[in-house]
Amino acid sequence: MGDVLVFAEHRGGHFPKTTLIAVNAGLEMARKRGGQCIAVLSGEGAPAAAAEIAKYGPSKVIVLDDPKLAHYLADAAAQALADLVKKTGAETVLATATAMGKDLMPRLAARLGAPMASEIIAINDDGTMVRPMYAGNALATIELDGPVRVVTVRGTAFDAAKPAGGAAPVETVTPELDAASLKMEFAGFNEIKSDRPQLTEARIVVSGGRGLKSGDNFKTVLEPLVDEMGAAMGASRAAVDAGFVPNDLQVGQTGKVVAPELYVAVGISGAIQHLAGMKDSKTIVAINKDEEAPIFGVADYGLVADLFKAVPEMVEEVKKLKH
Repeated sequence: MGDVLVFAEHRGGHFPKTTLIAVNAGLEMARKRGGQCIAVLSGEGAPAAAAEIAKYGPSKVIVLDDPKLAHYLADAAAQALADLVKKTGAETVLATATAMGKDLMPRLAARLGAPMASEIIAINDDGTMVRPMYAGNALATIELDGPVRVVTVRGTAFDAAKPAGGAAPVETVTPELDAASLKMEFAGFNEIKSDRPQLTEARIVVSGGRGLKSGDNFKTVLEPLVDEMGAAMGASRAAVDAGFVPNDLQVGQTGKVVAPELYVAVGISGAIQHLAGMKDSKTIVAINKDEEAPIFGVADYGLVADLFKAVPEMVEEVKKLKH
């Protein structure tokens, strides 16, 4: 039986869309491997999140209950998941490749001595998987050989799970943790509050690049467009490296991978590592004064113009359309 444990990330009892993507991928994997999909949660608010995730199709939901798991710490979470794998005999452990998934799953693979596939984008009928390589310019079909497999899925490659009608049973398990080997301590969690949608979950993303020239221009030129469109704000690596905006806005191979319905790239040349993070967007609009910029190679609509003139004009047009 190829049972699949899905690490169901949540924040204080509420789970993001990325968790539903993991559940859907887990359900598909379990179907194709002839097993069950089991969602696994821990931390503050886990019982409430478990009751909610139980409605989305898993065969069972397990809450890992231990005071050391109250806040996410990678070493404790990896140890608890490894213990659960041994107790359940699961074949696959799966999570979405979020910041937390990327932090936790390689540690789990090392602890289990298990092979790992990162950011898969498809699951074949024979159980092999597909993942992008070389910034998405090549696709590799891979097979993991071992009694346990560890997998992260790219959040843009799978749909979110939908309510299944009915709820799976919820079980509480106390993991066996070796307290002496846990080296991490929870210091605090500083959350940036924003009225804008989250970058990885937004329908519309407006990103700025080095062409904006300064952090002030992100505020005065780009933010009005972001807010009028009800979009999330993103940025290229060049803009982040220049200190214009914080790195949690970075879109690209070394940042966040997004695939919104509309992606607007403002003053972004389109380096290959940026394209790897947004080229699956359904509609791409690019504004750049360099007509040779690589971004125009993937854009559905391109405007060769000075962004400092074009963006304020766009803001006024969007206002007219809204009113």
